Amino acid sequence: MGTAYIVDAVRTAGGRRGGRLAGVHPVDLAAASLDALVQRTGVDPAGIDDVIMGCVTQAGQQAGQVGRNAVLASKLLPQSCPAVTIDRQCGSSQQAIQFAAQAVMSGVQDVVIAAGIESMTRVPMGTSAMFHAKEGLGTYKSPGLEAKYPGVMWSQFMGAEMIVKKHGFTKDDLDRFALKSHQNAKAATEAGAFKAEIVPIEIETPEGNQWHTVDEGIRFDATLEGIAGVKLLSPEGALTAATSSQICDGSSAALVVSEEALKRYNLTPLARIHTLTVTAGDPIIMLEEPLFATDKALAKAGLSINDIDLYEVNEAFASVPMAWLKHTGADPEKLNVNGGAIALGHPLGASGTKLMSTLLHALKARGGKYGLQTMCEGGGVANVTIVEMV
Repeated sequence: MGTAYIVDAVRTAGGRRGGRLAGVHPVDLAAASLDALVQRTGVDPAGIDDVIMGCVTQAGQQAGQVGRNAVLASKLLPQSCPAVTIDRQCGSSQQAIQFAAQAVMSGVQDVVIAAGIESMTRVPMGTSAMFHAKEGLGTYKSPGLEAKYPGVMWSQFMGAEMIVKKHGFTKDDLDRFALKSHQNAKAATEAGAFKAEIVPIEIETPEGNQWHTVDEGIRFDATLEGIAGVKLLSPEGALTAATSSQICDGSSAALVVSEEALKRYNLTPLARIHTLTVTAGDPIIMLEEPLFATDKALAKAGLSINDIDLYEVNEAFASVPMAWLKHTGADPEKLNVNGGAIALGHPLGASGTKLMSTLLHALKARGGKYGLQTMCEGGGVANVTIVEMV
């Protein structure tokens, strides 16, 4: 079997809901990451075999095969470049990386872009389901699904609260984790750690056109007292908006190639893809699956958790990476070292390649060898990707 390499990975700085990226159409936002990736790597655009684009809410401005539309809106990709849009919920673009790697490792393709897009301002979360239900066109809960899971309406928030109770976390534990996310993101931003991965996006503002280059969700003045004072999402629960991922607009992309393509296009890889894993478990608690997927991935890789230099575990809710740390015994100082989705935002379909961009550039900056990325996903699914720097 062949080897898949990641040559580069990029992302836009996150935009808050209704914030600095609200004026950018998601198709154009996705195209910006594609163009930046092609320009930075110097790969021949005509040699790209496919673009695999993650997107969760494929409705409205993200309908009509948003991946293909992003290619057509691109300034550098030819219309002969194919594309496909996929949905594995929050892991959509991490799955795009894994599909790209599978295509390359199998020898079917040599150059694939894995990417993701989500404008949560322009296409609100849940739009694709809510509009149909409102028009009397039904919901995803079929009679067969109802028979197996009677009375259950899937809720990631409820799953996150179940994890809090199962693992014995307190609200103070969650608040302190959220503060650390903002502190790490603040330190990374001020140190220029994100410069190597961020694609500048030109935006219109009342003060004139500007470049959007700083993640808008970071609370540079965050305090424990401020976080602790945020209202509970449920009176009986422990989570708040401050200990949950931020609604976010953003795009991201990664170039995955074969060894032959490295030589053909004179490319220098950042990393090779070491191990690909996806598992599924309890769809009700739902967000706990990264714990067990990580066990499987490490066993498959022949590595221990201590062999991994950095971990990116998506901060959908603070309880998820906290439970992952508790279960794996991982070093918390290696986790989300530049902050996570609580501070930086979680642009759903774009988060997979977004996290990979941050992971790879952080490993490079620190001289690390192995990185592990995992993502909790709707339906009780989780992806784990292990990379080895080269």
